[in-house]
Amino acid sequence: MNVIAGANALNKEIKGCYCCDLLSWVMAHAQPGNAWVTVQTHANVVAVAILADISCIIIPEAITVDKDTIARADEHNIPILSSSLSTYAIAGRLHDLSV
Repeated sequence: MNVIAGANALNKEIKGCYCCDLLSWVMAHAQPGNAWVTVQTHANVVAVAILADISCIIIPEAITVDKDTIARADEHNIPILSSSLSTYAIAGRLHDLSV
């Protein structure tokens, strides 16, 4: 995985994984400390991560992240990671790490 933003906050503990692209659903259902896997890359994902107390945002399939999103994530110390893997593969690897 590549660190796109929030490198200063990579020490946050990850307590599970949440995979979803609907921002309102993430706000209602993600748990504090989750790693959030989403294809959404606009600046609103940072606001949702703050509201839901997300540990990091993971962008699958090497999707390009907006510059405004990177700047906002750096400003609020929200790590954004990028991977060439699919959402399914990322979730599987995170699960394997937690077993």
